Amino acid sequence: MAKFFIERPIFAIVLSLLITIAGLLAAAQLPVAQYPNISPPIVSVSATYQGANADVVNQSVAQIVEDKINGAEGMVYMSSTSSDAGSYSLSVQFESGKNSDMASVQTQSRVSEATPGLPASVQDIGVSTRKASQDTAMVFTLWSEENLYDRNFLKNYGSIFIIDELKRISGVGDIMAFGADYSMRIWLQPEKMARLGISTSEVKTAVENQNKQAASGSLGQMPMAGKQEHQYSTRVKGRLDDPKEFENIIVRAQGDGSFVRLKDIARVELGSKEYAFSSELNGHPAAGFAIKLTSDANALQTVGEVKATLDRLAQDFPAGMKYTTVVDNTRFVDESIAEVAKSFAEAMFLVVLVVFLFLQSWRATLIPMLAIPVSLIGTFGAFVLLGFTINTLTLFAMVLAIGLVVDDAIVVIEAVEHHMRYKGLSPVEATKMAMSEVSGPVVAIAFVLASVFIPVAFFGGMMGILYRQFALTIAVSMALSAIVALSLTPALCTLLLKPHDPQAHQGRLGRFFEAFNEWFERKTEGYGRRLGGIIPRARLCIMLLAGLIGMLGVLFSFVPSSFVPDEDQGRYMVSVSLPESTSLNRTAEFMSEVVSVIRKQHGVDNVMAVSGFDLMGGTAKANGGTIFVSLTPWSERTSEQTQVKNLVKQTFASGAQLAGGNVLPFAPPALPGLGSVGGYTFMLEDRSGGTLENLDAVTKRFIAAVKERPEIASATTTFTTDTPGYEFEVDRAKAEKMGVDVNDVFSTMQVFLGGLQINDFNKYGRSYKVIAQAEAPFRGDVDALRYLFVKSSNNTMVPLNTLVTPRKTKSAANITRYNGYKAVKINGTQAVGYSSGQAMTALDEVAKEVLPSGYTYEWSGQSREEKVSGGRAPVVFGLALVFVFLCLAALYESWSVPFAVLLSVPTGIFGAFLFQYLFSQENNIYMQIGLVMLIGLAAKNAILIVEFAKVRFDKGMPLMEAAIEAAKLRLRPILMTSFAFIIGCLPLMIATGAGAGARNSMGTAVVGGMLMATALGIFIIPVLFVVVEKLTARFEAWRSHFLKR
Repeated sequence: MAKFFIERPIFAIVLSLLITIAGLLAAAQLPVAQYPNISPPIVSVSATYQGANADVVNQSVAQIVEDKINGAEGMVYMSSTSSDAGSYSLSVQFESGKNSDMASVQTQSRVSEATPGLPASVQDIGVSTRKASQDTAMVFTLWSEENLYDRNFLKNYGSIFIIDELKRISGVGDIMAFGADYSMRIWLQPEKMARLGISTSEVKTAVENQNKQAASGSLGQMPMAGKQEHQYSTRVKGRLDDPKEFENIIVRAQGDGSFVRLKDIARVELGSKEYAFSSELNGHPAAGFAIKLTSDANALQTVGEVKATLDRLAQDFPAGMKYTTVVDNTRFVDESIAEVAKSFAEAMFLVVLVVFLFLQSWRATLIPMLAIPVSLIGTFGAFVLLGFTINTLTLFAMVLAIGLVVDDAIVVIEAVEHHMRYKGLSPVEATKMAMSEVSGPVVAIAFVLASVFIPVAFFGGMMGILYRQFALTIAVSMALSAIVALSLTPALCTLLLKPHDPQAHQGRLGRFFEAFNEWFERKTEGYGRRLGGIIPRARLCIMLLAGLIGMLGVLFSFVPSSFVPDEDQGRYMVSVSLPESTSLNRTAEFMSEVVSVIRKQHGVDNVMAVSGFDLMGGTAKANGGTIFVSLTPWSERTSEQTQVKNLVKQTFASGAQLAGGNVLPFAPPALPGLGSVGGYTFMLEDRSGGTLENLDAVTKRFIAAVKERPEIASATTTFTTDTPGYEFEVDRAKAEKMGVDVNDVFSTMQVFLGGLQINDFNKYGRSYKVIAQAEAPFRGDVDALRYLFVKSSNNTMVPLNTLVTPRKTKSAANITRYNGYKAVKINGTQAVGYSSGQAMTALDEVAKEVLPSGYTYEWSGQSREEKVSGGRAPVVFGLALVFVFLCLAALYESWSVPFAVLLSVPTGIFGAFLFQYLFSQENNIYMQIGLVMLIGLAAKNAILIVEFAKVRFDKGMPLMEAAIEAAKLRLRPILMTSFAFIIGCLPLMIATGAGAGARNSMGTAVVGGMLMATALGIFIIPVLFVVVEKLTARFEAWRSHFLKR
């Protein structure tokens, strides 16, 4: 093959140009993302039971819906929350790789089966099912610098003119508004109602009858008499749309001909459907909107379209209204990809310097510089076929592939230069001779590296997706590199190289290269002599190798584990909680104090506060609040104090000094689609069917024990059964005696205290709800019951406090269920100096000690993925080693030679763990990808020596002499390729800025591993070759002797 391209160099160049053009065309249309589509399909189900508390929602909605959904095909887990606000939200996560549309259809089908069993008011409002993600991709606010607009106007302006347009963008899943729709609020005045003898049911009936859409038909519609010449459509105003019109609704016609109108017993206004949230941006009233993407969305493309749409719509905003983006995940994506591209450029430059240092010719250096782009750009062409995106993982692989791809070209060029320098051959003859020697190793290296990576590409789940993107990128680039090394590189050698000229370099450069070559040749001879002394002491070398493997085991236990490293994503969130039963007004005051503290921190850009939203539980809660903090660009935050981890610490310390509430700041999770907050997510389950009080007691005992562990910085939950409330006891006997239907008591309380959605009205082209509820003074405390009346069968008005006795009680404001069991969600972070893996192990140990029978736990979100990946890592490495062994056995037609190659691999693994330990890195998925790569790289060095040694030994050269000569001959290309790779990866190891955590982790592992694999490998590989060949010879002698017998 090589000979064909040497004789037809233009053919080789054309082939390479075609590969490059195909790659460029593919790259132009490939989508760009932070990660491949790793977010598992998530389907959300939501419902509302107006006026119901958490316990009622749990029993009448959650249990029925989840009983049907449980066991859906491909479901991983489901988690739900029932709240005192009457809301129910369920999140169902499916296996990564499952079609999200199919998951949504299956869930919807099961929800439809459950719907008939739900309360009538829940069915009336409806149960929604939609594809969603747990990850908030973007949060923006509408606000006015001069405070010209109130929150209600801002929210509804957004709903009417912005949200619908955004929902039509492909990839947008759910948009949560921190505010409420307009509603026609009928504020009932119970005293007036009682004086006039009007019940809540009469109000309801009057509004239903006089505010309804009516079809009034038409005039002159056929069949008609033949002389009918015209036909007219008719209209009648059935639905009302103005508060004045609602005020004039007739509730009752009196005997004297007068009317009792709604305005006589109520105040009517255009208000809000609910008053659960209060949002601010940097101290100004605002309406916030959080955008969640579908699990199959391309974040960069979707958020880009959202921002373009907002910019277009902003041109028509009312005077003084603005929008500000508080959370934008794509800022981090753009910045991190730019940083990887910068590392790529730095790696290319450093590789050029290393290659020039060893080859000492710009002509020779130009050849790998032409070969590298062909292999790397051509890889983009394969992305289209594989369905990959340009993301941080594929770009990491590209950076590392620079060092690998250049290897093949260096091996060829160095062999050609060797024959021209020491044998005086012409470029063409030297190329032919070199290719006859190195074609085998080039193909072997490509096969070995592919055999390392291809098996791990077939793993399922999130870990499999992450590995697959990296593995197949490397495998494809290596395959192309081998093709280029056998075609373009030899062709360019014949075209560009000139016969060796000792006087090619003059002056300082010439003297430097001459001194370098003399020094290197002396060292090479010294290296050969050392090998001559080491090989006879092979037993000692094997013992040292065994000791190294033992030290590797110790280092493995010292290096902390995690799933992915924490990243500075340019933002963080704060969860605020006040004592149970705290009002929204008090929560908003405390939130303002927290915001003022945060805004004083250096590096903070915008602060958006949402009072009434519990970040941890994901539900509306009057005593909870959420703060979104966006930071200035990474280039402006160069000091250690302005990094997100330190800003989180500052917020935690400042919040601890504020009296009246708890302040818990969190960095967002490193991987998208796996929850709202970083740290660990632990689900404590009650499978015994016990009470919520028992679950609360077990939870408190568990958290107290967890906080004693040094690995844990925080462990918190928003679950408590101490939320103060009242339980009303209805005296049913007394009600019967007074002629009061118990159902009327219940419905009256629901209307006055909880509010009742009566029907709809139309305004601004939308349909909104008409809601009746008692005026604020009549529902401020339990004593107000004496002002609330219910009508008896003889039309007398009976005060509710004569039939209902309030009793103080404590209950849960939110009830969480996980996989059908009552559960408590515990979030937290690991202590400084500990990894997430160590924190999770500590929690496992505490759970075994503390949890009683009938209580268990499961991991959720990113923590679950970390557990799953930890169990699969040994399988990945085992498969990689097995496939390399089988590949080498097939290539060398020998079961023994692969051992000489693979026994050198532990040196690289040892170096990786040593560097991770020294540089305080963690054993995470990026390091594991690097370790798989090191298996191939360490094997590559061994192949270069073993291949040449075996050829010489097979030709009759003494075993030890063959090993030493092969090692000396291949020392230069081994060092050249290894240093090219190591120095090419240094930009990853020392990277800063967005996404630096992942680059540091992988870069440190491969630099340390390759450095150690090279430093130790060049001595151990010849020894292993000699030992394996001797053992093989003894085995063959024993076998032949045994067979003769």
